[in-house]
Amino acid sequence: MSRREQILATAAELFAKRGFHGVSVADLGAACGVSGPALYKHFASKDAVLAAMLVSISEQLLEVGRERVAAAPDARAAVVALVDWHVDFALRHRPLIVVQDRDWESLPEQAREQVRALQRAYVDVWAAELRAVHPGLGLEQARSMAHATFGLLNSTPHSALLPDHAMGELLHRMALGALGLEPAGVAQVPQNVT
Repeated sequence: MSRREQILATAAELFAKRGFHGVSVADLGAACGVSGPALYKHFASKDAVLAAMLVSISEQLLEVGRERVAAAPDARAAVVALVDWHVDFALRHRPLIVVQDRDWESLPEQAREQVRALQRAYVDVWAAELRAVHPGLGLEQARSMAHATFGLLNSTPHSALLPDHAMGELLHRMALGALGLEPAGVAQVPQNVT
């Protein structure tokens, strides 16, 4: 991991725990094992750290989403691959989900516009595949389905009470069900026996 990547990962953890405004450059430097001013070798400001963090993860979501769709043999498989990818993302990047949700307004306007554009493109990747799976589905309805699914999957910072593997399986089944794709081999949920 490069120093820049280490700074971004550490900043995500700190911002998620204490909020963007609750972390100083000195705090961030100390957590990274360098002086606060040494951070300026990598980022012009704390705002630039936040921008790089949220822009880069939005770029990654879109890039990998497109790769998964391109590798899928059909639209249904593409939607399953998108769900798999987003579940993996949500379980591995809980702090980034918290930061984006809570500290969005602290993001510089130019970065906000860039993140919005990347996120719209990501939603449209999902919407295109959903429309191929569900003929007659309108674009806005498909986008709404994608957004609702993101809400479910991005709940992991608050809902992941199970070990990651079990939580991932649960999220996968729930997302496919919500998208109108009955997951294959759904395990029966045991009833509480008294």
